[in-house]
Amino acid sequence: MAKLTKTSVFKAQAPKAETQMDKTTRIVRKMADDDAEQRQVKINRLRNARLEREQNTPPKTSR
Repeated sequence: MAKLTKTSVFKAQAPKAETQMDKTTRIVRKMADDDAEQRQVKINRLRNARLEREQNTPPKTSR
């Protein structure tokens, strides 16, 4: 039986070249993540503005 060593058991695999589909998927995911991040920033900004406005307006009194 052959002697097993680190170099004979675990051989380094050559990285595969990125296919056109992989490239497209990576770019689209990055675009979607960027859009989601921008949307979250906008939501937080609008929420804070609304809460501040509600806090500064006096309550309406009914007759």
